[in-house]
Amino acid sequence: MPIPGFDYQRVTVGDDTALNVAVGGSGAPIVLLHGFPQTHLMWRHVAADLAADHTVLVPDLRGYGDSDKPADTGETYSKRTMAADVVTLARAFGHERFALAGHDRGALVALRAGLDHPDAVSHLAILDVLPTLDMWDVLHGVSAAVAFHLYLMAQPPGLPETLIAGAPDAFFGHFLDAWTLAPDAIPPEVRAEYLRASREAVPSIVADYRASATIDVEHDTASRAAGDRLGMPVTVLQQDWGAALGYDATALWRPWAADLRHRTVSSGHFMAEEAPADVVKELRALVAR
Repeated sequence: MPIPGFDYQRVTVGDDTALNVAVGGSGAPIVLLHGFPQTHLMWRHVAADLAADHTVLVPDLRGYGDSDKPADTGETYSKRTMAADVVTLARAFGHERFALAGHDRGALVALRAGLDHPDAVSHLAILDVLPTLDMWDVLHGVSAAVAFHLYLMAQPPGLPETLIAGAPDAFFGHFLDAWTLAPDAIPPEVRAEYLRASREAVPSIVADYRASATIDVEHDTASRAAGDRLGMPVTVLQQDWGAALGYDATALWRPWAADLRHRTVSSGHFMAEEAPADVVKELRALVAR
């Protein structure tokens, strides 16, 4: 299912992994990274608007959608590896420097890209996620039940893949239902595509999440110890999870970003589909900074 008006290519990045990427528009480049349990299609409205004056690259992350799903070797789905994919992808289209926006899992990739490749990322937008270390720190007690999938997919290989593969549509569909405040924002044909893609990617999706409990923690701990910060302008858009889980989201993000704009939104988790005009407005304001 394509984004109307966009061309599609397959671009080979690290370890011979090929990414499926939609390309549209012209002008200053911006890369959009999707979240879970979605594909690049979550950006369909935002990408179409931005393409009026930007070159827009919208890939499926490795392990998701129609991109390759290599077997996990420990670092295959680290956010460092996936961030390097993004930089290689942009360079394949001639862009040494670009704006980057990520949602959910894609936001964690975008964060690592900003830390590891500051010369490549000019502006950074993060949609509805916390840095990995802070995410684990704020989850405690019964309130952590909202993030049960993080703990399930952190288990050693075998059990989570088997359980999820036993009822994939029920598992992935749960999040599409529970995390939206506007069910009509994900029409039936898009929902079917998300479920199809996720059903075919259970091992790699689990590997992506498992990395966030293992290798990503190591990388982020090292970055925090070194005092690494995002030097580019950063916009963070989040639901008010802090009110429910008892933390100050802005205070958690401030140590990571020198030039931070943090805004709480009224839409659900899938804000690029529920409130695309608001997301576009924030992205345009970001790249104008």
